[in-house]
Amino acid sequence: VGWEGQKDADSINALLRCHEIGINHWDTADVYGNGRSEKLIGSLWGQVPRTDIFLATKVGWDIGEYGHFYHPVHMRKQMDQSLINLQTDCVDLLYLHHCNFGKQDEYFNDALETVRRFQEEGKTRFVGLSDWDLFKIMKYIDAAQPDVVQPYRNVMDDTYGPSGLKDWIDEHNSGVCFFSPIKHGLLTGKYTEPVAFGDGDFRTNVNDFTKIDVIKKMQENKILLEDRFSDHPYPVMRGIIDALLFDAPTGCVLLGQRNVEQVNIASTLGEKLFKVDTDWVKSLY
Repeated sequence: VGWEGQKDADSINALLRCHEIGINHWDTADVYGNGRSEKLIGSLWGQVPRTDIFLATKVGWDIGEYGHFYHPVHMRKQMDQSLINLQTDCVDLLYLHHCNFGKQDEYFNDALETVRRFQEEGKTRFVGLSDWDLFKIMKYIDAAQPDVVQPYRNVMDDTYGPSGLKDWIDEHNSGVCFFSPIKHGLLTGKYTEPVAFGDGDFRTNVNDFTKIDVIKKMQENKILLEDRFSDHPYPVMRGIIDALLFDAPTGCVLLGQRNVEQVNIASTLGEKLFKVDTDWVKSLY
């Protein structure tokens, strides 16, 4: 799972810059780059104190040899490999990577019991739950009682309120980390025509990249955002990212940091918008 064309040197320089300016929540997974992402992070502890970083990873995407997600034996194998890759004895947060627990939820109890056992063993401090479908997250959330939830959310695709997840997060004072906040770059308006990505690039799963009407709409929105937030050095990002924080006081967004330039952009974000601006941004999509 990953993007084509990513260079290790760019990733390392981006992470070092993140540490330098205080972006200290680093999110990865056992399958990102087939372990490459974790290994890059783990290689940096000689330059970055491990205690300076809140380190999150995930388990459950790789089914291994068992024919279904979340087999306890394979989960333990992946957890132990993640700790080796990351060169640490304990991660700060371990997510169940998705909510595909079988047709009859037959794998849910084993999955939850396994990550809780990891927690008891000191391999993770906190446990999280993630999925693209927020309604699916809500199906399991009361039983799972996660410390942190990682749902899919951006200004185009937003079921944070309608799913009931917002109310649950607020009631339990839990953490929430929104993934794909710029929809893999689509929402920035930088694309001028439909694009096809190479084999192995996760963006091949996002059909909107192939739709000219969507591409044009994103370009139109880019112009509007640049006018509305002209006092910000990155007005499009200011609008589409900070609008997500208005109703999420315990939340953050997870922005991929592929190079130093992207890190520098991210460092200017994080101040939530006023309600009138938030409502306006969402109305564009």
